Amino acid sequence: VTPIQDFMTQRNMELLEEYEPNVSPNATKIFINGVWVGVHRDPTQLVSVVKKLRRDGTLSAEMSLIRDVRDREFKIFTDAGRVCRPLFIIDDDPFSPNKGNLVLAREHIDKLEADQEIDVSGMNDDERDEKRYGWKGLLQSGVVEYMDAEEEEVAMITMTPDDLRAHHRARQGIIDEEDEESKRNRDPHERVV
Repeated sequence: VTPIQDFMTQRNMELLEEYEPNVSPNATKIFINGVWVGVHRDPTQLVSVVKKLRRDGTLSAEMSLIRDVRDREFKIFTDAGRVCRPLFIIDDDPFSPNKGNLVLAREHIDKLEADQEIDVSGMNDDERDEKRYGWKGLLQSGVVEYMDAEEEEVAMITMTPDDLRAHHRARQGIIDEEDEESKRNRDPHERVV
């Protein structure tokens, strides 16, 4: 039994050998590194908890979490060799006043700028990492997270802050007339750089 499997069992995952499909046919299958290890009856809550623990640094930042609602599967990958890229996080907490905006705030930028003032001469790498907020601080603060290609398939990703603002306006029912006019008059074969 792997540590992650132990962790999932503590969060009410029913082990595969104990699972009775007749009792709970709609349970979500749990896969760890491609192996079906168990099922869970409340996947929404489970995925939410595991993502929160990954974002606050309790679980590995390189862990990949994929929930396929349609197939009722929750896949966790911890194995090496997966190509991941960092992405900024958008606050999706329904009770947060910052909901729908980047988690990255002025306070994080200030901490990164303060790193430049720290005298690290004579320190080894571990001491330097301890003193500085840096990349590790962004990961542990839940500002940035790593995603592999498979997790990106089920994630909503916006490419620019302008896209995020446009999404907010559209959700509020605000249609930008300039944008609509320029879209109608744009050459569809125009090369966009």
